[in-house]
Formats: sequence, C-alpha cells, structure tokens
Amino acid sequence: MPAIPLSKILYTAEAVTEGGRSGHGRTSDGRLEVDLSVPDDMGGTGGPGTNPEQLFAIGYGACFQSAMLAIAQGHKLDAGDSRITARVGIGPTGHGGFGIQVALDLHAPHLMPDAAAYLMTEADKRCPYSNATRGNIQVMLSVDGTPIEEIVRSDQGAA
Repeated sequence: MPAIPLSKILYTAEAVTEGGRSGHGRTSDGRLEVDLSVPDDMGGTGGPGTNPEQLFAIGYGACFQSAMLAIAQGHKLDAGDSRITARVGIGPTGHGGFGIQVALDLHAPHLMPDAAAYLMTEADKRCPYSNATRGNIQVMLSVDGTPIEEIVRSDQGAA
C-alpha cells in the first residue's frame, strides 16, 4: 500500500547529525543537543552519550501517551498519574540488515485493566508513531506487564 501524503503539515522537526552512532546531534532550534555513543551490547564503547533507540523510545512513548490521554479525557476515564514505559530493541533481521521492535507498557493506577487495555488499543490507532510503524515493526502493547490480548480475553471470559 503506497504512503498516503499528509493533507497539512502542522510542524516539522529538523535535526543535524554528524559522526553516526558515535557522533553528535542537534536540532535546528537549539533545544536539543546530544552526544551519541554505541552501547556495549552493540560492540561500542558504552560512552556517556545517548543512542537512536533511546531517543526513539522517548519520542514514541511521549506521542503514544499524549494520544492515550486525549482519548481518556474524551471518554471521562481517569488516566492521571499514568506512565508509558517504552522499550526499543534492535537486532539483526536475518536478511543482512537490522531492525527494531517496540514494547509499550502502561501503568495507570486509576484505571481497571479492561479500561487501560481499551485506551492502549485506541491510542495505537491514533498515535502517529504507531501509524508510521504499523506493518513494519513488531509493536507489543501491555498494561502492567500483561499483554492487552490477555486482558481482553480474560474480560470476555468473565462476561
């Protein structure tokens, strides 16, 4: 399926990187400037800098939670004090390249598991990161470590 062009660009982020995974990156507005280091687990020096997977985890987690909070507000669900833990893994694809996978876990102390699973499912439909990655990488959604499929299945079994 070909990519669908956006009807309107609301914002464009611009960043410049030099030196690849062992280099430096900065945004054009100067709000973010980071040194980059390759983790020990990937054969690097494990230096003090961040890496693309950490940056992606923060970006995806923040975007996903914003979508979830908007949906919660629209349904009068209390997602206060919630947090998303985003884990981005990188590894070989088995076809000569590398790929990533993502796990997003919601902790929402004021929500029942079925409501939390519902919000995760709906946020996955709305979040631009989810829409960009759908069909390209594995994204696993969970609530307090329980996959949302298990929550939905157990909720249906109780009905």
